[in-house]
Amino acid sequence: MKNRVLRLREQMDKLNLDAVLIEESNNKRYVSGFTGTAGSIIITKEKNILFTDFRYTQQAKNQAENFEIVEISKTNPITNFLKEMDMKKLGFEDDKMSFSTYSNYKEALSSTEMIPLKGLMLDLRAIKDEQELETIRQASKIADNGFKYILDFIKPGVKESELALELEFFMRKQGATGASFDFIVASGKRSSMPHGVASDKVIEVGDFVTIDFGCIYNGYCSDMTRTVVVGKASEKQKEIYNIVLEAQLKVIEAAKANMSGVELDNIARQYIIEKGYGDKFGHGLGHGIGLDIHELPNVNVLGEKILKPNMVISDEPGIYIEDFGGVRIEDLLIITQDGCEVINSSPKELIELEF
Repeated sequence: MKNRVLRLREQMDKLNLDAVLIEESNNKRYVSGFTGTAGSIIITKEKNILFTDFRYTQQAKNQAENFEIVEISKTNPITNFLKEMDMKKLGFEDDKMSFSTYSNYKEALSSTEMIPLKGLMLDLRAIKDEQELETIRQASKIADNGFKYILDFIKPGVKESELALELEFFMRKQGATGASFDFIVASGKRSSMPHGVASDKVIEVGDFVTIDFGCIYNGYCSDMTRTVVVGKASEKQKEIYNIVLEAQLKVIEAAKANMSGVELDNIARQYIIEKGYGDKFGHGLGHGIGLDIHELPNVNVLGEKILKPNMVISDEPGIYIEDFGGVRIEDLLIITQDGCEVINSSPKELIELEF
């Protein structure tokens, strides 16, 4: 955590800020390790202070090393303490703070100029340290184990929702604290829906089954997608699957630092366009991942930011044909200076589940 605070202070110096106020839960966790639901953090040039109420002071002392813990209450709010700190310029999370909260601070701290951070915390979080990378690797390992486990449950007569429940239960038993998002389990014609959250549809012979899922482990998310066929795949299914797989592999081969997100997106998109399915790939190639399931950097047609070593992104091209079905294949990648590390280990060749 010390290095994260140091990186923040470097940015504070560049912006000429006396302090930064952090209130978004994952930003607080990122700089301090504190996971309580109530609290605010002030980082000055010399001090790290975590303000919280009586319910969380003991937890804060246990989790937030190198932070001064200050107890606040309704009768003695944080603004009472901030007034005494004589801050001229205070950075705040304009992308997270509500207007009413901002107004309350602005009124209470009339002599302090409040400066929007303009996504600074998300920029810092985009580059992971080794502890974060190892945690994401472990979250992805649990997901990989989950995919191997759930293959035995994918069969005719099983509901999509039953698969989702079984998969989450298994991953929780493996150490996950929860699902990183509502699982997408889309079978048959429903697999043409990129965000087809698990329904009560019954899986049938001949169905594509797309499963997009992940877990939370020590606060960090995993995210992966695999598509299988129940029974023998048709020639059309094989064609679509192999196009998506080749697009996904081309991204892995090309991904490295100093590329932009839009450049990576274009690699997969142009290949799918060349194969005649460009209008069937309607979402971005991927996204950053970490404490949130969707973080910076953007890996899509608007992803102008340059990728840097230790950024973690998803690589998830897809083809979706209405009234037929769809395919998506997704791995998480750690960007390195000269390439990338593929975190997921689950097989990607087409799996045909025979019965």
